[in-house]
Amino acid sequence: MCGIVGVIGGDEPAQDIILDGLGRLEYRGYDSAGVAIIENGQLQVRRAVGKLGNLVSQLRESPLPGNVGIGHTRWATHGKPSERNAHPHRAGSVVIVHNGIIENYRELRQELEADGRTMASETDTELIAHLIDRGIEAGRDLLTAAREACARLTGSYAFGALTETDPTHMVAAKNGGSPIILGVADGRAFMASDIPAILPYTRQMTFLADGDFAVLSEDGAQVVDREGRPVDREFKRVQWDPVSAQKGGFDHFMQKEIFEQPRAITDTIGTRILEEAADVDLDGIELTHSDMEKLRGVTLVACGTANYACMIGRYMIEQLAGVPCDVDLASEFRYRKPILGVDHMVVPVSQSGETADTLAALREGKERGARILSITNTRDSSIARESHDVLYTHAGPEIGVASTKCFTAQIVALYLFAMKLAIVRGRLSEDESRRRLRDLMRLPRLVEKTLQLDESIQRMARKYFKRNDFLFLGRGIMFPIAMEGALKLKEISYIHAEGYAAGEMKHGPIALIDENMPVLVIANKGPLQDKLVSNLEQVRSRDGQVIALVTEGDEDIAAKASDAIFVPDLGEFLTCVLAVVPLQLLAYHVATLKGTDVDQPRNLAKSVTVE
Repeated sequence: MCGIVGVIGGDEPAQDIILDGLGRLEYRGYDSAGVAIIENGQLQVRRAVGKLGNLVSQLRESPLPGNVGIGHTRWATHGKPSERNAHPHRAGSVVIVHNGIIENYRELRQELEADGRTMASETDTELIAHLIDRGIEAGRDLLTAAREACARLTGSYAFGALTETDPTHMVAAKNGGSPIILGVADGRAFMASDIPAILPYTRQMTFLADGDFAVLSEDGAQVVDREGRPVDREFKRVQWDPVSAQKGGFDHFMQKEIFEQPRAITDTIGTRILEEAADVDLDGIELTHSDMEKLRGVTLVACGTANYACMIGRYMIEQLAGVPCDVDLASEFRYRKPILGVDHMVVPVSQSGETADTLAALREGKERGARILSITNTRDSSIARESHDVLYTHAGPEIGVASTKCFTAQIVALYLFAMKLAIVRGRLSEDESRRRLRDLMRLPRLVEKTLQLDESIQRMARKYFKRNDFLFLGRGIMFPIAMEGALKLKEISYIHAEGYAAGEMKHGPIALIDENMPVLVIANKGPLQDKLVSNLEQVRSRDGQVIALVTEGDEDIAAKASDAIFVPDLGEFLTCVLAVVPLQLLAYHVATLKGTDVDQPRNLAKSVTVE
């Protein structure tokens, strides 16, 4: 989600190219910005909190004329937004800008501090700079020091590094979800986290693969592997226009955001899992055993898609932690005069942090003495400011009005919250806690695998996009997924769709079923699967067209359906994230076939700030 821009060579001041590039990445969202320029062999670093314009003002008053530099716009993960936590980070002769999460940062920080190094920030990024600087002090060149530093890292990284000891070279590296793009032009080389940043300066680009390192100079860019062996990464001419570049080559922002979910989930998990201790760190939020003994209940409040995430969260909180949990539509919460007190916790969930109804529910809970722990994607939003505690999702900016990656990030945040409650309350053994947390760490990879269904879902959409009505059925934790699937379809394709608890089908909706009614039945492996198969059979007997979402390998149930979607199994709670991905893809492809405005559906707003 953060922006990276770097340039080396040419006659134009590096700061101008970097600021222009960072401006082209502003749509990604950020809370601070900074640049590092090599001027007369010396590194100069400038950083500012807030909008890029604050940094621009600094550099306008005191420009840095060098032609080698790197810049960054940061969306805070480790450490709150502040100048000292802003990138670039410096250690000795080295500066670095970094996107990603270093999972073993605690151990590395302890090691470096024991080695006599002083940390100037709360970030994990600074540790990489120290590791590289330590290598340079030991006589390594920049590339070798970077490779040796990365061998110590667990997690994801995409970074650019400079050193005063070699001002004619820049090093880039990539591992994990965050991209790094290289660009070359006559006498200049560029690096960036996204194509729009450098599109005005070159169209000859290549993408680094995981495990790649690159050395940039005025002569171009050379890519090597982890062992330092040359790797051939062909530079190709990019034909995108600026808008297409912002979308990363996808046709719509919503499509891009669906495919960003593995990264959004990875960043939301971040370093919150303490695998060795079989524990969860909710960014320092205190949930003591004494607090939990007094806790009489949790109330989750939200609107729209976030409300369905809360319904999933209720299953997790009650079944894992054994805490009574209510879910309220935020728009109804205060009008029912809820019974709350100091022994209750209210958890508002909002992507924007500005949803008017959710903010009103927060204030209602606070007035009645409840502790407020909010889950939001936006720092310094109204909901974040008015809460006692905040658990941020790190999904990055979501441009498409219909939420996708923020929804799955909210589920992950609620799972982490439920796990923390369960661990503090002594409901899980260390072995079970560790197993469940390892499953969560597998989730991004399995979402990537599920996204490979895209082409088959597109073919399925061609079969059904002219239908006027859809019914989605699920049971247990998959009931909210059925409602979310229906909501996505109606939001962006304008097809009437309903999500129902499958056991309720015979209490009304069954009257609608005929040969023209597609019914999507979520019948994955689980304790209620037999009952769902019974519901599926009832639909078939009335000539309804069944689309079955089933567990990989479950050919018997798939054979009973007109069409089948196979998803991996990741247990009773996390499989719901895998199940929603094909429903997002189905809604997207149906909408594009109908020619609707996918990113900005009629009558809808991204952030509903009025009641």
